[in-house]
Amino acid sequence: MDAVQLKETLNGGGHVFGCMISSMQGIRFQGALAGSTLDFAIIDTEHGSRDRTENQLLCMVLRQAGITPIIRVPIPKSEWVAMALDAGAAGVLVPYCETVEEVQAVVATAKWHPLKGEYLIRAVTEGVLPSDTSKEYLENRHRESIVIIGIESVPGHQNLDNILDVDGIDGIFIGPNDMSTSLGIPDDYTNEKYTDVLKDIIAKSSARGVPVMIHQQTIDTSATAIKLGARFIMHSSDARLMQTAMQDHMNQLREIAGATKAAAGDHVETV
Repeated sequence: MDAVQLKETLNGGGHVFGCMISSMQGIRFQGALAGSTLDFAIIDTEHGSRDRTENQLLCMVLRQAGITPIIRVPIPKSEWVAMALDAGAAGVLVPYCETVEEVQAVVATAKWHPLKGEYLIRAVTEGVLPSDTSKEYLENRHRESIVIIGIESVPGHQNLDNILDVDGIDGIFIGPNDMSTSLGIPDDYTNEKYTDVLKDIIAKSSARGVPVMIHQQTIDTSATAIKLGARFIMHSSDARLMQTAMQDHMNQLREIAGATKAAAGDHVETV
C-alpha cells in the first residue's frame, strides 16, 4: 500500500497494519517484506542507531515491496523531519510531543519542506505561501506526506486538545512504555489509569478525524487497542516477529518429533 492509499483508507474509517523496523538492515529482506502483507513500516531512529544512508536504503526497499515507509525521528525537531523526508520517507512519527509549538514546527516542515525560516512561519501561522504556484507545487510534492504525533506523557495528554488544533496531523501515536512510566505505573497495561488515558486519547482524536496508533507487542494487547478504537495498527517489531515465528515453528516441530518418538515406541516389540 502506498502512502496515498494508506491515507485514503484511514480517512475512510478503515484500518491499516504495520510493524516497527528495529533490526533489519540491507536489501536482502525485500522478498520477505513483499510477502508480509504490511501496509506500512516504521523505521526506528529514536532508539536505533541508523544513519541517513541506512534510512535511505530501507525507504527504497520498503517502497519497492509496496510498503509505506515512515521514519520515527529521534526528537521533535523540524531538522530531523527534513532529513527523514530527504531520505525518502513517506512520513514521520515524531515522538514525545508536549507543546503546540513543537507540533507546529514538525508539521510545518512535513507539509511545506523545503520552505524554511520566515516563509515557513508565514505558511503555518497565516497560510501565506510565496505564490499560488509555490503552494500548488508544495501541496503536490507532499501529497503523500504523513505526520504522526507522539503523545507519550501526562503533559502531552493534558495538552492534547490544543495539539489537535494544529492543522495537518495525520495520526496520534501512544508509546505504552513511555506513557505508563509517565503515569507512574511502568508497563502496567491492564491498569485502569492507563486504559482510561488510551480511551480518552482515542475519543478526542477520533472526534477530530485523527486515527490513533498504539505500539503493542502481543496479539492480545493489539486486539485490545483495536477494540478501544485504534485504527493505525502498529504491531510488534521485525526482530520480535521473527523470534515469535521461530519459537512457534520450532516448538511445533519439537512436539511432532516427540509424538513421532512416542508412536515409534508403541511399536517396539519386546523379546
